[in-house]
Amino acid sequence: MEDLIRRAAAIIKGYPPVIALTGAGISAESGIATFRGKDGIWSRYNPEEYATIHAFMENPARVWKMLKEFAQITMEAQPNLAHIALAELEAMGHLSVVITQNIDSLHQRAGSQQVIELHGNNRWLICLKCGKRHRVSQSLIEEIPPRCRCGGILRPDVVFFHESLPHDAYQQAVEKSQQCGCMLVIGTSVQIFPASLMPVLARQHNAIIIEINPEESRLTYEVSDIFIKGKASEILHRIVEEIKRLSP
Repeated sequence: MEDLIRRAAAIIKGYPPVIALTGAGISAESGIATFRGKDGIWSRYNPEEYATIHAFMENPARVWKMLKEFAQITMEAQPNLAHIALAELEAMGHLSVVITQNIDSLHQRAGSQQVIELHGNNRWLICLKCGKRHRVSQSLIEEIPPRCRCGGILRPDVVFFHESLPHDAYQQAVEKSQQCGCMLVIGTSVQIFPASLMPVLARQHNAIIIEINPEESRLTYEVSDIFIKGKASEILHRIVEEIKRLSP
């Protein structure tokens, strides 16, 4: 482990620009269970009934039962040491951008300035009738489904299954992946397309891939140059401390 930490720190210093791709695993230590984990959302809610845009448009009240539960969890969650370490790497000039599949905004709350959100952000709601954006709050989601003042139903500003990713976010993610010298892949099983494409694009353009995950993934033996097994908070904190040691 110590050798891997030293190698990762040296690569981050020596192969700019460095970017990070993060998934649900990085927020697990903040109390947000991964969707596919043993205690995740999908263990209690069938995604075909609760996570597709068709399910939402057909029965928004039913889908909002799940959305409200997740919104309450993310409103209470706080950034953990992994989020903070990435923000610190950016402040030190060693990380150019975070590409995240998460919708919890914990990267921004930790201090990251450059964040590309592939799947949107559930801290904002959009009116299906007038298009007005609303900041989510406990009082706003008390009624199910929540409504705008105009009477329109509100939906979270996130990507449902069977919806396309935001065009600008996707294009930026592709460009950053093709241009980076190193990509950190953190807390993601990389099963969802097109987020799963980013490490492959980076590798095809000769970037070094550093994977930090509690378990091996489909990338580990085919794409990753370095695999560090463990908690993202502990590993990233140690990498930051090693970079500081190398740059007194």
